[in-house]
Amino acid sequence: MEISPLFWIGFNVVVLALLLLDLLVFNRKDHVVSMREALSWSAFWIALSLSFNYLVYQWLGKAAALEFLTGYLIEKSLSVDNLFVFLLIFTYFKVPAQYQHKILFWGIIGALVLRGVFILVGAALLAKFHFLMYVLGAFLVYTGVKMATSGSEPEIDPDNNPIVKFLSRHLPITSQLHGGNFFVRKDGVLFATPLLVVLVMVETTDVIFAADSIPAILAVSRDTFIVYTSNVFALLGLRALYFALEGLMRLFHYLHYGLALILVFIGGKLLAEGLDVHISMGWSLGTVGVILFMSVILSLLFPKPVAEKSEAVGE
Repeated sequence: MEISPLFWIGFNVVVLALLLLDLLVFNRKDHVVSMREALSWSAFWIALSLSFNYLVYQWLGKAAALEFLTGYLIEKSLSVDNLFVFLLIFTYFKVPAQYQHKILFWGIIGALVLRGVFILVGAALLAKFHFLMYVLGAFLVYTGVKMATSGSEPEIDPDNNPIVKFLSRHLPITSQLHGGNFFVRKDGVLFATPLLVVLVMVETTDVIFAADSIPAILAVSRDTFIVYTSNVFALLGLRALYFALEGLMRLFHYLHYGLALILVFIGGKLLAEGLDVHISMGWSLGTVGVILFMSVILSLLFPKPVAEKSEAVGE
């Protein structure tokens, strides 16, 4: 179904208005986000996403609604790895808790723009070159296997980040924070603060993760509308999810392997279509849900040894 340009404009205006309402009204002052606040916002964003999913069902039918829900669930689950890396970045740079919400807000604004570009380009390529679908399937299987064999503890190396290096060479950076400011002026000279470096790290990390999540959602649906909106709604609740799960993320150590299995499953589903074997969207959604559920249950039943947890926290 052809989506009117007016709808695209209206949808993005509403998303921007929600984000500005969040930043300028509810979170106008830098503060530490409490668990209660994080859970309330998480519930709001999830309810909003499911309400939009219902509208998709009424407007475009059951198949489109299932594609949206599957894409949303995949992006949401893959975002957990993003959240763990964000936690490591904030720990590495010793970012005070009251400034983390602001960094994640601007990080998600950048992510929405970049992912919109990735989705438009990816969907256009898949529509024009059908064989890329099988390349995409193979890439997802490879990425899933690599994720499973690389271990569950990602590494943070800001010194070798090319964008951070470029920033350091072309812009003076203060050694200390200046409140929640990304820039500060000293003696008429504009300096970047360490918060800007952290924001750059968050943005570049998201681009790297988008290389996995965008192909995974494009494997579920080639409808640009479904892919984009499911991605947007998953990202909108990312900040609240971070603060809600901050203390729990390290407990779900098997979730990393569950996400790897999801990528292998989605990639295998694409490759199977080349052999005229089709897996329905309902079965796909159910499989993703079961893998996520079992990953969490196994993490709780078989927690990490205490020594291993302590070592991870002290990285």
